[in-house]
Amino acid sequence: MEEPLVETGCDRLIDKGFSRFKGRRVGLVSNQASISRNLDFLADSMISAGIELCCIFGPQHGIFAETQANMVEWEGYRHPWLGIPVYSLYGKERTVKDEWLSDIDAIVIDLQDVGARPYTYLWTSVIVMKACAERGIELYVLDRPNPIGGIDVEGPILREEFKSFVGLFPMTMRHGLTIGEALKMIDETERIGSNIDVLKMRGWERSMYFAETGLPWVPPSPNIPTPESALVYPGTVLLEGTNISEGRGTTRPFEIVGAPWIEPQRLLEELDSRGLEGMHFRPLHFIPTWDKYSGKLCGGVQIHVTDAAKFKPVRCGAEIIAAAARLYPDEFRWKEPPYEYEWKISPIDILIGNSELRNAIDSGTNMQTLFDDWQKDEESFRVQRERFLLY
Repeated sequence: MEEPLVETGCDRLIDKGFSRFKGRRVGLVSNQASISRNLDFLADSMISAGIELCCIFGPQHGIFAETQANMVEWEGYRHPWLGIPVYSLYGKERTVKDEWLSDIDAIVIDLQDVGARPYTYLWTSVIVMKACAERGIELYVLDRPNPIGGIDVEGPILREEFKSFVGLFPMTMRHGLTIGEALKMIDETERIGSNIDVLKMRGWERSMYFAETGLPWVPPSPNIPTPESALVYPGTVLLEGTNISEGRGTTRPFEIVGAPWIEPQRLLEELDSRGLEGMHFRPLHFIPTWDKYSGKLCGGVQIHVTDAAKFKPVRCGAEIIAAAARLYPDEFRWKEPPYEYEWKISPIDILIGNSELRNAIDSGTNMQTLFDDWQKDEESFRVQRERFLLY
């Protein structure tokens, strides 16, 4: 195996022999993507090095990405080969219980984020960060690449009244931050007071997409199987707020989209007329094995990214919804609550962070008008995040 161009915080910690954690009781927030350059689980490496790893905290989907979709809870258990407790941070309560922290000196977070606000691992980490600040527990974050790059930001800034477990801090839909940078920004801006210690990467540049890092990809969640699915996710995750399939139940979730009432060629022609750059739509039929339209023949398109630097995933997702709503007004519907433990607000509003996308599509407003408003938020967030950039 060739040496990767990028050293993650995880690899740097392993190379240092975990010296800062010798003689301390440690908790680890991790899952199956918390691996070294050699594909070793960080938890295994810590125990092999003699670190007293007391427990593992798992995010949504479980520590092996066993569970699917939103609001699919899982309960804790004993790790199958390490024998230590595994605590669920996505169970009946998405909190850190006092008894879990009673004998812990330090917590390490090592999670692969995907660079999009609705992805819940950042918000799980914020919950852990707050728990550590309240109890005076030291917090360390092992940084990993933003797989969709660290330059571009896209979409509106989340508004206060639309906060949820798919967004707890006012940032754009695509934020362009590493998990370490994002947590630093949230810690200081929200005055949480955890004073987190981020173990930075070496060799990562903001212009890099995941394939350029040389690192192995392990799916951080069951429906982000590839770096390509991570790249389209900030836009097609919006389809979770509609009755259009986002491709769950196929081998290319978030890349394949459609519904039984969509005619692929008709949708293709409409989308091609909208001037999106850096990608190609391919018409297709598919049959999801589960989730929306399980077992039913759907028509739709697959998104093929041809130039990641030009591709705007959030605009792409919005245009797909707008196109389907225009072509199929009698069939298209917005999803009704609940969504991610919000029981009153429209799921699409929770996802995008305001009601403007829904209102624009319902009224037939030209999407460029909406995108012009987004640009103001994007410029604002670039300025806000600048002093928290570590690379």
